[in-house]
This record gives sequence, structure tokens and C-alpha cells, in this order.
Amino acid sequence: MTPYKQSFPDRFILDRFILRQMISPFLFGIMSFTVIMVAGNLLFSLADLVIKQGVAISLIARLFLYSLPAVIAMTIPMSCLLAALLGFGSLSSNSELVALKSAGISFGRIVSPLVIAGILLSIFSFVMNETIVPLTTRAAANIMHYEIARRTPPVFRDNVFIRDVSHGQLNRIVYINRIMPRSGEMSDILVQEFAEGHISRIISAPTGNWEAGLWWLRDGQVFEVKQNGMVEMLFKFDRHKLNLDFGPSDVDRDSMDPEEMSLKELYVSMRSAEQRGNNAGRLRMMFYLRIAVPWACVVLVLVGSAVGARPQKSSSGVGLGLSIVIVFCYYVIMSLCKSLGEANFVPGIVAAWIPNAVFLAVGAVLTRRANRLG
Repeated sequence: MTPYKQSFPDRFILDRFILRQMISPFLFGIMSFTVIMVAGNLLFSLADLVIKQGVAISLIARLFLYSLPAVIAMTIPMSCLLAALLGFGSLSSNSELVALKSAGISFGRIVSPLVIAGILLSIFSFVMNETIVPLTTRAAANIMHYEIARRTPPVFRDNVFIRDVSHGQLNRIVYINRIMPRSGEMSDILVQEFAEGHISRIISAPTGNWEAGLWWLRDGQVFEVKQNGMVEMLFKFDRHKLNLDFGPSDVDRDSMDPEEMSLKELYVSMRSAEQRGNNAGRLRMMFYLRIAVPWACVVLVLVGSAVGARPQKSSSGVGLGLSIVIVFCYYVIMSLCKSLGEANFVPGIVAAWIPNAVFLAVGAVLTRRANRLG
């Protein structure tokens, strides 16, 4: 069959026709999946706050609104899948897909406007996760901590450990009993310095502070640890500089939930944890997943289009159920890869993109089969 050569107006009309079939299922998916996710967890938690703790309805309403953006951001890829399934299912059951193929239009050409829409929605989802979601998640956490639980914002941090590592070698371990992140004031500081894997010096000071971009210890003592384990005091000091690539703001950032961080904040926290020799597996996976997950819109559109194009008589209920099954499989693979990445069995960037790669391969195979059908 000779392929039908479309003029520019024909292309525009076809693209608009295809996209029009997907708008209603997409909006239906946003509402349906949001209701499912909200009813499954959030509403029970909010009802518990009202019934058991007597929290005001106005406060619950604010908490609900602040929690919605994170839920909606998760439902966008699912809704892309549902829209493709129901939209192409409708085209297939009404024989419109067969008619388009009979005119020499390939399945790849038919699905192309959906792929472009998936790319645009991926970008929108990424921007939403970088701007609105961290702010609203932080606002919801603040309502829970400071308005409902009646906690006061913390002005200090207790029991702070800092490991200074460079080129795989441990240089020093710093223990701070209490630190004021805003002022940089510290109390009860103990520093263990290492040479060739063994403790060489111990520095202790009752107080210290952050001044002009540097850590300073006050009124302390320096001890030498000999090879036989004996400890000998070397000297006392009034003021001693402590070289650490770590500031008071890093203490506050380390206490933040990764869900409340932007991509830049995640990257800074990840690099800071790596430099101090801490386990950065969770932060690393959160960073790479924040980039990879929005692109599920594209791969799930491919899978949904190919599955929906198969000859069938489907309803919105069947499409919703099938979408849940496919999304469940996607998130099972993602959870497994996330665990492997956090445990450093697989590089974080590889683990984050494996689910997209698997479903992209499945979508490509199903698209080729759909192209041969009809």
C-alpha cells in the first residue's frame, strides 16, 4: 500500500483529531487517580486529626490543599497512560484506527502527537516538582509541626556528627553536642584527627562559633595520641581554627526531608554527604528519580497507545483497571531499582532510568506490532 502523503493542513487536522480523543480521558484520569490516592491515605489521616485531636476544619482544609500538588504530580504519568488506553481503545472500537491505516497512515504517525504531548507533560511535571511541590510539601509539614502539634521551630541541633573524608581517607571526625544553625554558636566540641587510618590528635573545646566563613574553637586543648595508645596534652589555646568544608546552613539542610527539597538542594545535600563520608545513597536516588520519573509520561503513552489500539471493546472502568495494573508494575520495578540504588548495588543514575528503559522497550515492541495490525 502506498503511504498517504499528508499536506500540512491534513497533518494539523489529524493531530487535533487524535489529541481531542485524549483530553477527556486525561482529565478523567487526573480526577480518578487523585481521588484514589487521596481516599487511600490522606483523607483517613485528616479525618483522624479532626475526630481525635479536634483540629479546626479551616486548618484541615489548608493542609489538604497543600498536599494536593504532590498527589497531582504523581497522577500525571498515570493519566497519560489512561488517556492513551481509552483514546486509542475508542479509535479501535469505532474502526477509526483501521480507516486511518487503510489511508496509508502508519501507527507511528498516528501516535506521534501523543508522544509530543507526553514530552510537554513531562516537562510540565518536572517544573511542577521543582517549584510548586517542594513549597507546598514544606508548608504542609510546617502546619503539622507548628500549628497542629504545637511545636516551636528548632533553634538548635543536638548531637551533630561530621566526618571529613577526602580521596577515600578519613581525615577527622567532629562531634558537636549542640549547635545554633542561625548564629553558628557551638558547645562541647570534640575533634578526632586521623593519620593513615589511626587517631593522631584529639581537640576538645567547650565553645566555638562560625565567623567570617570559618569555624573557630575557643578555650580548648590539643592532645597527641601516641602509637602505643598513650594520650599526651600538647598545648592549650584561646582560639583555634578548624578547617571544615561545612557551614551552619548545612546543618539545617541536613535536617530537611528530601521531599521538601528542590533538585539543586538535593544535589548540594548529596555532594555534602559524600564529602563528609556519609551514606548519600537515598539522596542520590531521590536526585536521579526527580529527573527520571516525569519522563514516564512519554513511555507510558507509548505503552497505553499500543495496548489500546488492539481490537477490543473497552469501557472507562476496564481502562482504569488496566492502567492501575500497568502503573503498579512500573512502580514495583521503580521501587526495586530504588532499593538497589540506595544500597549502591547499581549506580544511582542507572537504577533511576531502568523503569523508563524497560517500559520504553515494551512500548517500542507493542508499537511495532500495532503498526502491522489492520
